[in-house]
Amino acid sequence: MTEKREYGDDYPDKTLYIPGPTEVREDVVEAMCEPMFGHRMDRMTDLYTTIVEDTKEFLGTDNDAIILTGSGTEFMESSVLNLVDENVLVTTCGSFSERQANVAERLGKNVDTLEYEWGRAVKPEDVRETLEGSDTDYDVVTCVMNESSTGVRNPIEEIGDVVAEYPDTYFVVDAVSSLGGDYVDIDAHGIDVVFTSVQKAFAMPPGLAVCIVSEDAYEREVEKESASWYGGFQRSLDYYDRKGQTHSTPAIPIMLAYRKQMKHMLDEGHEARDERHREMAEYTRRWAREHFDMFPEEGYESQTVSCIENTREIDVAATIEEVSEEYDMVFSNGYGSALGEKTFRIGHMGEHDVESIRALTDAIEDVAGL
Repeated sequence: MTEKREYGDDYPDKTLYIPGPTEVREDVVEAMCEPMFGHRMDRMTDLYTTIVEDTKEFLGTDNDAIILTGSGTEFMESSVLNLVDENVLVTTCGSFSERQANVAERLGKNVDTLEYEWGRAVKPEDVRETLEGSDTDYDVVTCVMNESSTGVRNPIEEIGDVVAEYPDTYFVVDAVSSLGGDYVDIDAHGIDVVFTSVQKAFAMPPGLAVCIVSEDAYEREVEKESASWYGGFQRSLDYYDRKGQTHSTPAIPIMLAYRKQMKHMLDEGHEARDERHREMAEYTRRWAREHFDMFPEEGYESQTVSCIENTREIDVAATIEEVSEEYDMVFSNGYGSALGEKTFRIGHMGEHDVESIRALTDAIEDVAGL
C-alpha cells in the first residue's frame, strides 16, 4: 500500500521538456492568484465568455467551443457517449488511440479497429478502404492527431476529408498533445469533434479540457436518447447560450490563467505559433538523426513531441536523471515498458523555442558523451 509522502517546499525548479505538462509563463501562474468569486456571478460570465470566444478566434473556427474542468480524457469518453449509438471505427497506432478503443468498449459500443504498428501512421486510403468495404454503418470514426507515445502525427486533414464523404458518420479527433502547437483548419476538413488538454501546447497549468463541436455533432446528440451528463454537448452549449457560464462549478483560478495565456496566444497568432513549433521540431529531428534516429515513420513526425530511437543504447533512465540533477531539465523516457529504454521523448511545445530546445540537447550530449 502506498505510504504518505509529505509535500514540502524545497523542490528545485526543473525546466520541463516532457510531453506535458510544459512550461508556463510567470504572469499566467500569477493570474490564478486573484481573489475568489462565485461561479454564478456576472464576473464569471465575463470570464467564461472571454475564454470561449478567444479560443474560437485563435483556432479560426465557427464551431462551438466548450471549456470544462477536467482532462482531455473527459471528452474522449463523452464524444463516444454523445455520438455513438452502436458502432465506432477506432484507428490505432499507439497507446492513446488504443485507449480510445478501450473507452468505447467499456461504454458498451461495438468497436472495430484499424490497427497500425506503433510508430506507423494512419493512412487516409486505408480508412477509405475500410469504410467502403465494411457492411457496418459506423456512427463515428476516431483518430489521434498526435500520438505522443510514438511521436507520430497522423494526417487528420486527409482522413477528415475521407470521412466527410459519409454524411452519417462523424469524425472525432483527439488533439490533446498538439492543438495550439500544430495548425489545423478544423472547419475545412469535416472534423466534428476535436478536443485537447490545456497543459500541453496551450502552455497552461493542468485542469481544463477544451472541445470544439460542429453543428452536425450537436444536432446528432440532440437526436439521441442518451448522452454524457458532464460532457454533454447540448447541456454545455445550451447553458452557455442562456447564461454564458458552465453548467457545473469550474476551476475558476485555472480559467483566469487561461484568459491570460489566450491573450498571449492571440498576440502571437495561430500560424506564427505553428511556425515556431515547426522550427523546434525540425531542429530536434536534425539533432536526433545526427546522434540517434527518429522512431516514427518518416514524413509523419510530430510537431510537438519527438520520439527518438535509442540506436546508441544509452541508459535512458540514468541519462534523464543526470540531466535533471546537473542541468535542472527534465525530458521523458519512452512510453511504457515496450519503449521505455528503446526510445526517449522530447516535448517541444508551448512557450519553448529553438534556443531552449538546444539547451536541452546540449545537456544530453554532455551527459551521454555524444
